[in-house]
Amino acid sequence: MKPKSSNQTSNNFDRTSLTSMSKVELELCVIDAIREHRRLLESDQIVYEEWESARADPQVPTEQIERLAAECLSRQERTAAQQNHLSELLDLLGYIPKVPEDSPEEVNSAQEYPCLSRSRLRD
Repeated sequence: MKPKSSNQTSNNFDRTSLTSMSKVELELCVIDAIREHRRLLESDQIVYEEWESARADPQVPTEQIERLAAECLSRQERTAAQQNHLSELLDLLGYIPKVPEDSPEEVNSAQEYPCLSRSRLRD
């Protein structure tokens, strides 16, 4: 029998903690994760466009283009990891919830039921 890696142990802890949540709490976590994924995609697009623009400009130093390329890759990896987490949450919830527009009432409601993020689960 293979020993579990720390990542497998962390994922099992995530799933155990999340399955103990009520559907309402889990749905709020999923909505938070969907919003976070949208924010990541938007900011990733901005960095990608900056990189593309820099590549097209012959006056931009190669070092700057390489830094932007590395930042794009790093962001892709982070977004992919967050998308995997979102997928796990959706699997647990069993459906895709409607994501309401942000309003002051919803922000206050989300603060009442903070979602268990991966970083909090590992602590």
